[in-house]
Amino acid sequence: MAHVSDLIATDIDQYLKSHEKKSLLRFITCGSVDDGKSTLIGRLLYESKMLFEDQLSAIEADSKKWGTQGDQIDFALLVDGLAAEREQGITIDVAYRFFSTDRRKFIVADTPGHEQYTRNMVTGASTADAAILMVDARKGVLTQTRRHSYLMSLIGIRHVVVAINKMDLVDYKESVFRSIVEDYSEFAKQIGLDNITFIPMSAFKGDNIIGLSSNMPWYHGTTLMGYLETIEVDDTRMQREPFRMPVQWVNRPNLDFRGFAGTIASGVIKPGDKVRVQPSGKESRIARIVTFDGDLEQAIAGQSITLTLQDEIDISRGDVISGVEAPAATADQFESTLIWMHEEPMLPGRPYLLKIGSKSVSATVTEVKYQVNVNTMEHVAAKKLELNAIGICNLSLDRPIAYDPYKDNRDTGGFILIDRMTNNTVGAGLLHFSLRRSQNIHMQHVDVDKEARALAKGQKASILWFTGLSGAGKSTIANALEKRLHAMGRHTYLLDGDNVRHGLNKDLGFTDTDRVENIRRVSEVAKLMVDAGLIVITAFISPFRSERQMARELVEVGEFIEVFVDTPLSVAEDRDPKGLYKKARRGELKNFTGIDSVYERPESAEVRIDTTSLSVDAAVDLIVDALKRQNILVD
Repeated sequence: MAHVSDLIATDIDQYLKSHEKKSLLRFITCGSVDDGKSTLIGRLLYESKMLFEDQLSAIEADSKKWGTQGDQIDFALLVDGLAAEREQGITIDVAYRFFSTDRRKFIVADTPGHEQYTRNMVTGASTADAAILMVDARKGVLTQTRRHSYLMSLIGIRHVVVAINKMDLVDYKESVFRSIVEDYSEFAKQIGLDNITFIPMSAFKGDNIIGLSSNMPWYHGTTLMGYLETIEVDDTRMQREPFRMPVQWVNRPNLDFRGFAGTIASGVIKPGDKVRVQPSGKESRIARIVTFDGDLEQAIAGQSITLTLQDEIDISRGDVISGVEAPAATADQFESTLIWMHEEPMLPGRPYLLKIGSKSVSATVTEVKYQVNVNTMEHVAAKKLELNAIGICNLSLDRPIAYDPYKDNRDTGGFILIDRMTNNTVGAGLLHFSLRRSQNIHMQHVDVDKEARALAKGQKASILWFTGLSGAGKSTIANALEKRLHAMGRHTYLLDGDNVRHGLNKDLGFTDTDRVENIRRVSEVAKLMVDAGLIVITAFISPFRSERQMARELVEVGEFIEVFVDTPLSVAEDRDPKGLYKKARRGELKNFTGIDSVYERPESAEVRIDTTSLSVDAAVDLIVDALKRQNILVD
């Protein structure tokens, strides 16, 4: 590898020490397809002399093989590592590359330009301090240019270079450059981008990359490398912000030491400083700042440390330690921007895991206020979000969290959503502000609790959740079970799917979104009835495992019994007591479970009823026996 610094050859130890002290800039390249992003990164690697001889030989051979740049080196091949990218000449995945100069270290993410890879672009931009937006001088500002600009503004990238590339193909005309600057500046005002630097260049020829180009004597601004080496990195800016440290680990190596480990998200901390732990609100002072190399007198944003406190207070993983002058806020309901990143759509009311820092809580999207058309910036009505969609949504969490608005602090204001059943990351989001209702509504303490109510009835409160296809026999068996329990002197209530849709849920249809909301409402009602000490029987198709799991988690362990009425589709369709299957087969009934809407079979139901071999009375006997084993029915 060519020498980046003469110190490598003369004093390697001194070089390594100087390298450790260099600041690190993370940036992305983005823009429309074939604007030259990968070529630019390849040029930066080449010019910074970060390529080994065998890499140069390989890229020269590949350039001849693919023939995209004639006899010259195709720098894009250094980055486009996927075979599909080489065949199509486009970037699909996010490719990360490291390089350095004498002044700074860099990590660059080459992000895809196609609309269907919006999630990939967002992933690459989530940790970036700066962005290079590529614009083809021949084409000017395109739809994808606007789309990526909006995403940069959304994610909060504060330093933007508009690299007007391929100036060699327009004869280096100043008029072309000025026209694009004028067009883009007008658009940037609309989306709130203001810290913009325009640089005319040719990534292929090397104009204005490292040194000012003699081909454009009319340009007197900075080179691209000069810009990247001198802009302020985000860690430096965050040192001036209020102190925040999300707790990643409670460090207890022995009985005499209890520390709280994490990476400082913002601010500066010193021993003796007063801090507040959120969301509990408890306060103390810093006793020590502990590291592997010894105690520190001061720690700043970006450092990984362990804090000890002067007082013994309860702190858990996911809590946030803040400065008392400007502590993190706490809330359990928010307005947020949500970027959907999964093939399965986001459905309001469906439970997800929300992870913010090292804290994980249960969350639901309560409302999609609108979806943003990224191409036109238009606000569009939406009931759900599909892959790569961006929406402004209200969120509800099962407990308060500590947070800052994303515009103030990415680490304490950005989150991801995780599918509870598969553990796949399905969305990424930015918190805007807490909803007023989250600050004004509190749980009211009552003296007569669930146990007292159930004891007065001589039973244990519980939910018997019947699930199965339409026509499986759920309502018939549930009705017979309630008659049996009533005869035994038990206090019950039966929530039947059809009956509930005549009142509480009569505003809901049968789309996936409405089915999720249907079960969410029923689950909350069943929870209230359990709190009243009742044995609640529900008979709903409830086709999705995630919603049945949500209902289970609303009550305590042992209070939820899933009863799977397992009837094959062919048998249920033959029965067809309401004629619904016939309508569905004729196309008169859309989104019918088992025909054109999926039914997800329970994987571990407490009770399974095979209605092809069991009578109604035998099924009831089986359920009653299960209730006795679960101590729901106490003699």
